[in-house]
Amino acid sequence: MIDPRVESGKTFDVIIIGAGSIGTPAAYFFSRAGFKTLVVDAESSPGQRSNKRAIGGIRATHSDPAKISICQRSIDIFSHWKELTGDDIEWFQGGYCFVAFRGQEETSLKNLLTEQKKFGLNIDWFDRDQLLEIVPDLNLDGLLGGTFSPEDGNASPLLAILSFYCRSLSYGATYLFREQVTGLITEVENIKGITTTSGKYFAPTVILAAGGDSRELGTLLNVDIPVYPDSHEAAITEPVQRFFKPMIVDIRPKEDSSNFYFYQHYTGQVVFCITPHPNIWGTDTRETSDFLPMVSRRLLEVMPRLHHLRVRRTWRGLYPMTPDGFPLVGTVPGNRGLILATGMCGQGFMLGPGTGELLVRLVSGDLNESDDYILEKFNPTRKFQSQEILK
Repeated sequence: MIDPRVESGKTFDVIIIGAGSIGTPAAYFFSRAGFKTLVVDAESSPGQRSNKRAIGGIRATHSDPAKISICQRSIDIFSHWKELTGDDIEWFQGGYCFVAFRGQEETSLKNLLTEQKKFGLNIDWFDRDQLLEIVPDLNLDGLLGGTFSPEDGNASPLLAILSFYCRSLSYGATYLFREQVTGLITEVENIKGITTTSGKYFAPTVILAAGGDSRELGTLLNVDIPVYPDSHEAAITEPVQRFFKPMIVDIRPKEDSSNFYFYQHYTGQVVFCITPHPNIWGTDTRETSDFLPMVSRRLLEVMPRLHHLRVRRTWRGLYPMTPDGFPLVGTVPGNRGLILATGMCGQGFMLGPGTGELLVRLVSGDLNESDDYILEKFNPTRKFQSQEILK
């Protein structure tokens, strides 16, 4: 284990602010590519903010080719990770199933298929009886069908980030924990490094990957970062023998919630989460008494068989939301060398590996045509006029 302190005044090729779902995979890919990499985080170890509160879903089933492309690459990385490194991150390729119990959702999901297929997503619409062959325990009452994308899956956020962290250390990455960033070091409009509560660290490239803390950090760096934390609650049950494989997503809006989703983990537990309506803005991560009654009703509407499962634990995390539901990834005008990689809207775990590779190509100047589209869509200075439908 490395010493958590780093000598002030040291020079690096790249400094990453945030050792979470984006920053730690990015550190792995940068250090593997030969970049001298420093990661700075206010917590005591990697993944102590949103990452350890993520439920572990990994999907390329999105409404826009930018997210589809990034997450397809993430899936490729996650699915081969054990083969590549020997580390078991509990990857399970059970797919994602978006169910439809009303005509509105059926129409919306079918309308997305053309675009999704055009960009290489393996997904189809299945009528009720066909879908029941995939997920036999869905509620028959009102079920119209749904989409199923078999290449999506899930993994353990805790095991995955630990593996990215350890592997990045093996390639020479340095981590500075329990450290607050206090500002940027600049020369005219060029980034030269950062200041922290323990000293100064120099690098021509600084990547801000601080999730829900990004807006607050942006004020220290004199950058307006439109990322707004939104509280979501989740829970996990006792482990039982597997009886379904896909992540089930119900996008019907209800009076108190927008959508919810659940899946059975590699180790048998059912994990579930809900999007409250209206949004709960802020940084409060205390559990509420409203969550379980609200989500239980929705769970049993979709899969009555869940009725007797016992819930072991609940928790609450933050989704760092942007105005349009798309991440902020790219350079910041007036701060040459400062790159944002934040605002993942609760999808940092699934976007992390693909984004980490993209950041290396961005800094190296080795972008491809697909990268250009992604960076245009994720441009931090965009006008936020569209909306991600499956956020």
